[in-house]
Amino acid sequence: MKSKTIIITVFISLLVAILLVWGYVKNDNSAASVQGVKVTNASSVLTATNTIHDFGSIAMKNGNVSKDFRFTNSSEQEVVIRSLETSCMCTTAFLVESDGSTKGPFGMAGMGGVTNANETIRVGENRILRVVYDPKAHGPAGVGPIDRFITITDDSGRILRFEIKALVTP
Repeated sequence: MKSKTIIITVFISLLVAILLVWGYVKNDNSAASVQGVKVTNASSVLTATNTIHDFGSIAMKNGNVSKDFRFTNSSEQEVVIRSLETSCMCTTAFLVESDGSTKGPFGMAGMGGVTNANETIRVGENRILRVVYDPKAHGPAGVGPIDRFITITDDSGRILRFEIKALVTP
């Protein structure tokens, strides 16, 4: 009976190890598919001088905070933004047109948020990405540090990622 238990334990341990290695290899691919667009880890031809903003300490009671990021098509051809998505439902994003109108809100994929942008950025054109964070979205227990990401994916699968941080207080 003792040898049977040892054999079963070794078999289960080996199976778990194989599954862990298989999962690691599968997640380590340099390309994935997001909404039918092959996404690579290549840098986007869309560029921004500032991609990170720290709001510092923000109080839930004061409501939403927002940050405008400016980005540019620095390539020699038009770029189509296929998707724009946020890493959490507490964060929404808008594309601000040159005339001041907005397109969006864009949100978290798979959680009801719109992510399809289909927006063409002409050569040398600047746009604004407006990011809005709702500190009340996680309820009273949602205090503490936050770190959220907003990802723009172009038609070639290249990404431009923005990040917001804050320390949420009641």
